[in-house]
Amino acid sequence: MKTILRNSAKLALVALCLLGSTTMSAQDTTITDTKNYDQGFRLGFGLSGGVPLNAEPYEFNVGGDVRLQYDLSTRYSLTLTTGFNNFFINGDDNDLGYIPVKAGFKAFVLKDQLYLIGEVGGAFAVTNGYNDSSLLLSPGIGYANKYFDASLRYEHYTNFPKLNNDGTTGKGLGMIALRLAYGFKI
Repeated sequence: MKTILRNSAKLALVALCLLGSTTMSAQDTTITDTKNYDQGFRLGFGLSGGVPLNAEPYEFNVGGDVRLQYDLSTRYSLTLTTGFNNFFINGDDNDLGYIPVKAGFKAFVLKDQLYLIGEVGGAFAVTNGYNDSSLLLSPGIGYANKYFDASLRYEHYTNFPKLNNDGTTGKGLGMIALRLAYGFKI
């Protein structure tokens, strides 16, 4: 019985290999009007401002970033973004400055200009005695042309402190932010 199963498995594997090689060799090579897209890197420098959502004691956020983008095709890109941002706090408390580090995927959905982006990474507090780091999730939508990039995004920080409605301290902070950037091929 074991011999029959082994022989059947070998036969199935050979059949799959033959089917795969037949499929791969059946490609049409007569198409000549396909434009070859040069994959490459882009570099962007951005300024952003944001408004925290239900997150006392934070008033607003300002920051700058550098984004390295690798274009896989005319529609899809991989991104790596870092910089410095600061949550300004009302009252006598210290502001919260942090360095975000995010990797993402960008997909152009309309005429290679309107895009959706999803980024995930970390936010590392670096100022005023804050020692927390946080998971950072950031979906967004944007518009880009050859040099200009504008995007609106939501960011969620899982471990940054905030005041709850009952006056206790909790974690988890959301923000809506606008990014304006200048980018170019490198």
